[in-house]
Amino acid sequence: MEKDCKGVEKTSQEDVSSTDGVAKSITVIKTEKDSEDIEKTSQEDVSSTNGVAKGITVIKTEKDSEDIEKTCQEDVSSTDGVAKGITVIKTEKDNEAFIKMEKDDEDVEKTSQDVVSSTDGAAKGIAVIKNEFITTKENFHGYLDSNGQGPKGGKEVSENEASKEAPLEEPDVKKLKLGANDGDNVVKPGGKRMRGQNKSRPHMKPNSYDNTRLCTSVIQERGNCSFGDKCKFFHDIAKYMAVKPADIGKSCYLYNTYGKCLYGLACRFAKAHTSPDFKNMVNEELVKACEGTTPVRNTLDRDLQIQLRKRLVSFKKSAEYLKTIDRNPGKQHGSGNTCTVEMSTESPAGEELHATTAPEMEGSQDKHVLVKTIGPLTDGDVIKLRTCEKKPVDFQDKLYLAPLTTCGNLPFRRICKRFGADITCGEMAMCTNLLQGQASEWALLKRHESEDIFGVQVEGCFPDTMTRCAELINDNADVDFVDINSGCPIDLVYKKGGGCGLMTRTKKFEQIISGMNYVLDVPLTVKIRTGVHEKCNVAHKLIPEMKKWGVSMITLHGRSREQRYTKLADWDYINSCAKLASPLPLFGNGDILSYEDAMKARETGVSGIMIARGALIKPWIFTEIKDRRDWDISSSERMDVLRDFTNYGLEHWGSDTQGLEKTRNFLLEWLSFMCRYIPVGLLERVPQRINERPPFYMGRDYLESLMASQHVGDWVKISEMLLGPVPGNFNFLPKHKANAYK
Repeated sequence: MEKDCKGVEKTSQEDVSSTDGVAKSITVIKTEKDSEDIEKTSQEDVSSTNGVAKGITVIKTEKDSEDIEKTCQEDVSSTDGVAKGITVIKTEKDNEAFIKMEKDDEDVEKTSQDVVSSTDGAAKGIAVIKNEFITTKENFHGYLDSNGQGPKGGKEVSENEASKEAPLEEPDVKKLKLGANDGDNVVKPGGKRMRGQNKSRPHMKPNSYDNTRLCTSVIQERGNCSFGDKCKFFHDIAKYMAVKPADIGKSCYLYNTYGKCLYGLACRFAKAHTSPDFKNMVNEELVKACEGTTPVRNTLDRDLQIQLRKRLVSFKKSAEYLKTIDRNPGKQHGSGNTCTVEMSTESPAGEELHATTAPEMEGSQDKHVLVKTIGPLTDGDVIKLRTCEKKPVDFQDKLYLAPLTTCGNLPFRRICKRFGADITCGEMAMCTNLLQGQASEWALLKRHESEDIFGVQVEGCFPDTMTRCAELINDNADVDFVDINSGCPIDLVYKKGGGCGLMTRTKKFEQIISGMNYVLDVPLTVKIRTGVHEKCNVAHKLIPEMKKWGVSMITLHGRSREQRYTKLADWDYINSCAKLASPLPLFGNGDILSYEDAMKARETGVSGIMIARGALIKPWIFTEIKDRRDWDISSSERMDVLRDFTNYGLEHWGSDTQGLEKTRNFLLEWLSFMCRYIPVGLLERVPQRINERPPFYMGRDYLESLMASQHVGDWVKISEMLLGPVPGNFNFLPKHKANAYK
């Protein structure tokens, strides 16, 4: 019998190996005799396994096929679709039952894969929302398209169903940002989403409104235009009023705040401060109350701009420092405690230079001066120490709003300052553009009077330009500190050696820091990442060196350049770097979206916290951290925040058509981040994590649902509630493709 069984067992293993069932190592043994003895053995084995299909030996006869088949199915179902080490001994007449069992195994395997995929989906950051608010994509957009008049269509679903409704890739509504014609460019051929910026996005140029603009001589009521007949703007008020877009409100924020609107008839709220004869009205009381105040500082002076363009600005301190940079380190003479300073002498043309011997050096003191030194060469020997003391800034235990490109504009900083931000910083400015006097770059340095601790961030890759830029800012701008951006990951900056590129060019980095420190009267700070490559951190090597170079504060973003903004920030590494930096202040940055995140960050050794995307998603995060609570802010309160932003934007960019559309553009840029916020009252688990995204859900009212939409058309609808209808040629694509849900 043993011989027969071995032969049949070998054949059965080959047959079973061709199937796709779940059961592994299944052995089918055919037998005609001794069925009673084998059946007895089988029953003893089964009874010892407590229903778990591990190592079960099921031996089946022709007569008992139905009973054993039923037992097999129960055993397989009890293993959740994963039957390991099952040995099934079948007879010839049981083929139909075996095929049925294979089908059942395939169904169980499919169910198992669905469960695993839903588990992975939750692990990858799908927010858990209360069941009564979860809905489908069709119901969500149908409700918004009906302006809240249709049924909400919410339904109670299980967590597994919620995970299925929210696929792991980006939602389709988010991909529609690029428009119908650009849909092919959203995904790369390999199936990965495009990253970075929408570099070829359409935008309204400043001169697109020239054909409908009113001349400034008419707006300011100055009389004759200095350009005369060559002026291309309107001078006839009646003709201008015929083509001017309709006003969007009856109250002008500028007139109500300062008593006078500088945009006069061009203002899109002109009816609030225009007389019947088209004269601009003035509130004398408010004007008198605002006299002597300068709400915005650091504006570019016209004379300075002309001098910069003609390269007539003198950089004396920068020139002093740049002379000290040793461009030829291999040509030093002398040894020991004698330092040789070579005087610049010009040799006649064609004269050969010979090596200088010791007797020649003794007899030619006019060419080489021997300077006796005591101890090692210090910075004081090379760089003349300045007598003035740098203006101190208390960085300890502060909330720092990160310098945010595009979205970190002055109106947005005013919003964050109102919610409790301690330190604010302007958007990253290119040092070469500042030295060229570009007005658009100098606008990034503007400072509002409410920003009590304010700094500017500059980017560059060479010691000469960065040192001159620092001296220019020091002499012509009112700032509390200057920050060097050595953490920017974009290719445009990195490939020329700036941003993260400075972390790999330590010699240039040292020269830049030393030069900027030499010319600045305010502290110099540095923002870095963990490194360039994902698994190769270098920040811990740079921090001790930067302490020697004279940096006043370091900010560390817990990601590498390769990571950009994907994966979680490494706060353990930030903690270890903070210990290395002590007593130098080190701020940590990355993944702060709630006061719980901030409390965990403060448990490390950091001196303070920098908040970037968390402030874009919910600027009231500063209030939450200081009050130590989760703020379930209502949709009407969030709308008031957006309304304040538009008022600040109209004050900053102008209340005419051009300024209004610029305000709308920056509002839409901000909404592309703010739509990721999930109201606290809708969350099953509080707080929301920065890497979590919601399934489609209905808000507690129409406005809350509208603010949750990731469709650009709904963002435009919100802007129209605040700034009126968009012009006919309006088109918008967000600058950033928002790769935040990875």
